[in-house]
Amino acid sequence: MAFQCQRECYMKEFVTSVVSCLPGELKQEVNGKKETIKGFNVKLQDTILFPEGGGQPDDHGQIGDAQVLRVTRQGAEALHFVSSGLDVGQEVKVKVDWERRFDHMQQHSGQHLITAMADSMFGYKTTSWDLGRQRSSIELDTPSVKPSQLEELEASVNEKIRAQVPVTVKLLSIDDPAVEKVRSRGLPDDHAGPIRIVDIEGVDANMCCGTHVSNLSHLQVIKLLGTEKGKKNKTNLIFLAGNRVLKYAEKSYNIERSMVSLLKTGPDDHVEAVDKLQKSVKLLHKANLGLLRDMAVLISENFKRNPQRGNFFSLHKKEGDNEFMNIIANEIGTEDTLVFLSVGEEKGPGLFLLAGPCGLVTEMGPLVLELLQGKGAGKNGRFQGKANNLNRRAEVEALLQQHCKQRKSEEE
Repeated sequence: MAFQCQRECYMKEFVTSVVSCLPGELKQEVNGKKETIKGFNVKLQDTILFPEGGGQPDDHGQIGDAQVLRVTRQGAEALHFVSSGLDVGQEVKVKVDWERRFDHMQQHSGQHLITAMADSMFGYKTTSWDLGRQRSSIELDTPSVKPSQLEELEASVNEKIRAQVPVTVKLLSIDDPAVEKVRSRGLPDDHAGPIRIVDIEGVDANMCCGTHVSNLSHLQVIKLLGTEKGKKNKTNLIFLAGNRVLKYAEKSYNIERSMVSLLKTGPDDHVEAVDKLQKSVKLLHKANLGLLRDMAVLISENFKRNPQRGNFFSLHKKEGDNEFMNIIANEIGTEDTLVFLSVGEEKGPGLFLLAGPCGLVTEMGPLVLELLQGKGAGKNGRFQGKANNLNRRAEVEALLQQHCKQRKSEEE
């Protein structure tokens, strides 16, 4: 069976009736967290909402006033997950989210065109493809694609778009001899009904269930962004089609304007300007590290010169790193002195080091870790790690200081 969305890809509204409506659940990722949404699974007499398949995501839209959050295929039927229930037998108006649908049509038809031309021009077969939210990719069965080939391929596909080549859909029975002549990566195990062939006149005939433009001119333009290394001996070709190219151009222009404002130079000089900035930052970073090392040595010497110094030393600096803390600990010497150091925001995340007599560090290290809500480990009289929150640093310092005083009293 072919759905109405496959027969009339440009239809935005459609009146049909509800065949069944049962309670259901949908697992979705919201803000990085997996959530289970309760709703209803609805089957319709027919639908203009495409269920995911053939590498193409599903449509969104409405059935009456109910929002359609997901559409999947079950054999010859489409299952719509909606936010609210519907009455069986009820006549309903189905509306498709046209911006999402037309975007998918442009990317999918664009993929068919690129796949066909890459094969005919260079013999590169498509092994899979992905229709992403921002960009799409085609996996080509070749270790690499030369820049000159990419340029030639982009010119050829856009020439076909300008030639306004028609795209038609045919439905054939599974035993029709014509089926053997079309490009295909196979049918799903639960396929039912006639075979759907998407034909780009004079370019490609491909077995496909997705929604497509009726003419290549509706693709507007295709931009091949480049290639990335794929799986073993394969190359991923990254592309944009139609409105995505316009959005990409607008976004690129806005970024360019921001860069002009920040770098105080024209677009042609941006790379050189950023390169100079990076080199300057590296030199400053190197000089800063040198100053921190010198500071660490001075801090250690001041402590050792103090005749009133005890067996405990503590310090916090906003600037610094693990090397800075280890230099201080090494310079002070930790055989008889417990050293507690930290760097980072006073009431935020940072790094810490507890160094001293092995037994004492082994005993106190886990307590420090717990109070600072951190992660770390220790051995040979050193316990260091990352602190999620240094807000309780003063509490840690008081605890360690008290422990050192008790230890000194016991020794005396």
